Amino acid sequence: MEKKTRKDYGAAGLLPLLIFLVLYVGCLAVFTIKGAKDPSSYMPRQVAILVALLFALIFFEPRAKFAKKMNIYLNNAGNAGVMNLSLIVMMAGGFSSAVAISGGQSSIVNLGTSLIPSQFLVPGIFLIAAIISLCIGTSTGTIVTMAPVTFSLVAAAHLNAGMAGAAVITGSYFGDGLSMIGGTTISAAAGVGARMRDKFLWQIKIAVPAAVITIIIYTLMSLNNSSASNIHAGSYNIITILPYLVVLILAVMGMDVVLVLALGTVMASAIGMALGKASLFACAKAIGNGMESMFWLAIFAMMVNGMVALMRHYGGIDWMVHVFTRHIKSKASCEALIGILSFCVTGAIVNNNISVLITSPIAKELGDQYQVDKKVLAGVISIFAVTASMVIPQDSAMMMTLQLAGKSTNYLDLIRYMVYPVVLMGLTFIVNYINAKRSAA
Repeated sequence: MEKKTRKDYGAAGLLPLLIFLVLYVGCLAVFTIKGAKDPSSYMPRQVAILVALLFALIFFEPRAKFAKKMNIYLNNAGNAGVMNLSLIVMMAGGFSSAVAISGGQSSIVNLGTSLIPSQFLVPGIFLIAAIISLCIGTSTGTIVTMAPVTFSLVAAAHLNAGMAGAAVITGSYFGDGLSMIGGTTISAAAGVGARMRDKFLWQIKIAVPAAVITIIIYTLMSLNNSSASNIHAGSYNIITILPYLVVLILAVMGMDVVLVLALGTVMASAIGMALGKASLFACAKAIGNGMESMFWLAIFAMMVNGMVALMRHYGGIDWMVHVFTRHIKSKASCEALIGILSFCVTGAIVNNNISVLITSPIAKELGDQYQVDKKVLAGVISIFAVTASMVIPQDSAMMMTLQLAGKSTNYLDLIRYMVYPVVLMGLTFIVNYINAKRSAA
């Protein structure tokens, strides 16, 4: 065996993560309390992680060569998994922009609203948001697309604003944690070494029943709203929606996500040019802008992965795994603890993509020790991360929804009607408990 020469700092090895949380979350909280217009802009996440990373490189093992610590960072920041993640998220951004410029995003919204009876608009809003988020892989993109439509429907059809707002937020997060092209799915699967197809097929068995139960509950609630009036949806073109369907079908069939996104982007661009929506160079510019919008996630993934490797080298990750392990009695308790960890980190960081990047290495350590299936690990991390994102007041989707809602609703009113996260977490615990009992039998 290789002789152990590094110093084990124990809990102190997690100081870089604590510094990041204090800088990023602390500044966010302070400027939110002060009523700043964009509280997250005062301490950018990249700056916070850079300060934490420099602390990890400079103040730990001061007698060790700086180049040695840099090699630990570089070897992990640029590993194959991170490079694959970076390529996929940038391609996903390019695909979403290509479909948007061809008219696909507006078409899928207008198609959905034209198919839903007016008295069932709230469950319809949830369903449409869920479908859109599953197709485009982002809650933010879905909220940006659906929230203005939702509150137009609220005003025109006299809907319950709190219920409609909750429906659009939770529906948007349905696909965020499930979509094959979503950052959460990609990060969770890559982080624990699971196949995205396997993770999708495991998680959909929980997410779809939870969504169905949510739709039923919203439908029953909507029956009391007798004042709903007919809404005239905008125009749509089925052809522009085809890239979404092709990407979803090919990804579920198991084709490599890079190829799936490449085909989807080419198809969306070709449709846009054929319909006269955009020229070749307009499509290229849109794809480039979409890729640029995801650069931060690619770079952040590298920085986080390298920093986590340093924390592992200093003994921080081993200490956390040991502390968590003391409370784990079985595979089921391991899964539950990983879910709680994912929920708490997301609640602190206010970004499910970032929290998944931080939680995944720890979850993998615990999962390997207790032989938890990798697809279950990835699914549990995703479910609890998006659940936290749905309910925290400082989440971007929540703040955007409240801004568009104006005086028609408030945070507590939205929380009151958040059915999906409660059902989703409940079903996850039930399924894992049943599976654990079967394994023990």
